[in-house]
Amino acid sequence: MTTTPAAEPVATESADADSLGTGALPSSMDKSRTALVRRARTINKVLAQTYPDAECELDFTNPLELLVATILSAQSTDKRVNAVTPVLFARYPNAAAYAGADRAELEALITPTGFFRAKSDTLLKLGAALIERFDGEVPAKLEDLVTLPGVGRKTANVVLGNAFGIPGITVDTHFGRLARRFGWTTSTDPVKVEPEVAALFPRRDWTQMSQNLIWHGRRRCHARNPACGACPVARWCPSFGEGETNPVKAEKLVREPRG
Repeated sequence: MTTTPAAEPVATESADADSLGTGALPSSMDKSRTALVRRARTINKVLAQTYPDAECELDFTNPLELLVATILSAQSTDKRVNAVTPVLFARYPNAAAYAGADRAELEALITPTGFFRAKSDTLLKLGAALIERFDGEVPAKLEDLVTLPGVGRKTANVVLGNAFGIPGITVDTHFGRLARRFGWTTSTDPVKVEPEVAALFPRRDWTQMSQNLIWHGRRRCHARNPACGACPVARWCPSFGEGETNPVKAEKLVREPRG
């Protein structure tokens, strides 16, 4: 678990023109950029090998359920959300049900997720908006999703990538933290982080790459005291040493997420 593949090549400043497919030797800046891209893709590949089951950890069976679950996950955990959604989804199976929901009943059902008054208000408005503008269906376009109550780019990309199979990057707190530690961005603004990281990967990889980083952030690369000594991508991480580097001690920091 703590070892990393030795066969994966690491980008270097000596990359030749043919390997880059450019037909001409790149400038120093181009070489540096190429090294960054190669390192980023290597990290993602190793994380994919480490977490072969990495996927959205919210339970859902359709786009509306995922949209609602993602809204509820704000300032909460996936575990808490998953505990309430079976009853919630059975009680409110469609947009019309949310639009016509009794506020007190809805609040009672989602109380464990926190901020239940604000979230219930959002769900009531969401149901109405879906009925009024999208015939009760969750739209499959980013520009439409972000017009809905309670839906920003992060939530929209979660739904697009995991419910519709449309590539998107989910910049949550874990993703942003790891992207900065890996040197993929220096920004703390999710709106800036998204395109900067997107430029490092093929579009088809965006959704799974997001899940890989989120899983790694929840399990090893914690906000406080990351398990550097038990990290599968330590050899490529410019931030190695921010946390515990002793392998035995670091392994004790590895945990299953609360959700």
